[in-house]
This record gives sequence, C-alpha cells and structure tokens, in this order.
Amino acid sequence: MAAVDEHELISRFFRPLAGRAGTFDLTDDAASLAPPDGCDLVLTKDGIAAGYHFLPDETPGNIARKALRVNLSDLAAKGARPLGYLMLLGLGARWEEAWLSEFTAALAADQSTYGIDLLGGDTIRADGLVVSITAIGTVPKGAMVRRSGARPGDRIYVTGTIGDAALGLLAATADSRLGHLDEGHRRHLLDRYSVPQPRTGLADALRRHATAALDVSDGLAGDLDKLCKVSGVGAAVDLDHVPLSPAVRAAAAQDPAMLELAVTGGDDYEILCAIPPEASEAFEKVATDAGTPVTAIGEIRDGEGPAMFHRGGTPSGFSRRSFSHTG
Repeated sequence: MAAVDEHELISRFFRPLAGRAGTFDLTDDAASLAPPDGCDLVLTKDGIAAGYHFLPDETPGNIARKALRVNLSDLAAKGARPLGYLMLLGLGARWEEAWLSEFTAALAADQSTYGIDLLGGDTIRADGLVVSITAIGTVPKGAMVRRSGARPGDRIYVTGTIGDAALGLLAATADSRLGHLDEGHRRHLLDRYSVPQPRTGLADALRRHATAALDVSDGLAGDLDKLCKVSGVGAAVDLDHVPLSPAVRAAAAQDPAMLELAVTGGDDYEILCAIPPEASEAFEKVATDAGTPVTAIGEIRDGEGPAMFHRGGTPSGFSRRSFSHTG
C-alpha cells in the first residue's frame, strides 16, 4: 500500500475516528461493545463499490459520506439511534495519502453530526475501491421497527422526495435525456445521488407510531412490494401524491418515462413507512418538529401482491419494479 504500511495507516488516519473505550485505540483484533441498559442492538451492513454505487471520479469525501450514510438510513428506518460502526476499506492499487486524509475527514465530520464512532475494521488491497460498513444502533428492548407489521387501513408515508438520485445518476453520466435541465436542477440531482440524507431525526417517531418501515434504496415501487410481501398485505399508491422535487418534475414534463424511473430507481435513502390513521396527525407533527418532510401517498389494503399504483384512478404499470443488484 504505497509507502505507508498498514500499522502507520491505521495510526494516522483511522485511530482518530475511534473514540469509544472499547476500541482500545484500534490496537487489538476486535472491539468490545455493551448495549446501554434496557436496549437491543440493531445491526445492518451496506457496501459501495466504484463503478456501481459511485463514479470513478467521485471525491473521497462524498464516497465516505455515502458509505456511512446509507447504513445510517437503515438504522433510522428501524427506529434505531446510531452507536458505532465497523469498516472494511478495499483500496485500489493507486491511492494517495491526500485521498485518505479527505476520506477520513469526511467520516469524522459525519461522526460528529450523527453521533457515531468507528469501532474497528480492516484495510485491504482490492482491484477497485470498495467501502463496506457494518453499522450498529440501539433501540429499547423489543422496539425495532420491522417490515412485517403493516395492517390494512394504515397510511403509507415517505420522507423527502423520490427519484432524485436515480435521475442524478443520469446527470452524472451526462445522459442526453436530461439535456434540457437547467444547471440548478442538474446540481440538485447530482447532490442527491452523491450524498444521501439519512432521516435519523425520525427514528423515535417511527418507534412510537410506525407498524412497518424500511428505507427506499432499490426504488419506491419495489421496496413497497417488499414491505407488503412480508406483512401479508396489499397497497394502493396515488402517483399524484408521490413527492417529487422541482428537478424531477421538470425532467418528467419533458420525458414521461422519467416518472417511472423516479418511482422504480434506486439510491433515494428516504424512509417508507406504514402509520395507523389514528396516529397520522401525531406522526406528521413529530416529523415537522424534527425538520423531516413526510407525505402520505397511499394506503395499505387487504390481500397480497405487488403494490398497485394509479394516477387519476387509472392503474399505472411499470416495465420494472426496482433496481436489482444482480441484473
């Protein structure tokens, strides 16, 4: 690994990120972690790889932020508060100390923002850059929000706006279908693709009010299908109610196919949840107080099967339901 051996790399770049006593300053083979009294641990793992989750010329800071934040998004959807994380960093053959400095500085800033610490990990040589993170959070015992609790009559909510990241990938690759967009819209889409905004401020509200939740990583339609399948229910969504940014609306106005991409594309990292109607007002208030926009887009229904999407009462079909990691 260039002119810096692994021990020096850990000491210079990663030890400053390990603040908890149980990390032993990253001088041991493992960390020791005890959950707070009365809490369960919630564990999740997501990785990102060059050419698949970010472009080869992406900045080190944005790569670090995305790697950590996609995991924080999973914790938030489970109603969990961040505690710590383990990281595997697979460095390509060509890297520089300046790259690692920017990468770890971005991690340090996000650790401060989201209240999480590095617990340990590994650094290896790889054919291409890979960052794999295992994030650990806490919830009161038995309180993790699962995908499987949605009930007929529950209202379906999403946070933020849908589809920005999927169109952001088109903007990042100079796709001609977005050639008409102005620079402000293009920049918004690029930012949303490069740097997710995990909705950690909604975790407590989800524990109190949601019957089921997950984060939207593979597309709204496909992820709602997952929630319905494990809950044994159906769903109906009004496409006119799905929250879209001005940039996505502008793209869809020129090319209606962009609406389907927005609803089925990946990398939103927003939260999709089911809320009983009697809890909707309280949920919306807590979300507003937390500064997290939420929108009701449909309803959980009896029966099983893929979620039904409609517009003006007319059913809408999609050529695909979600992004797939396996092709």
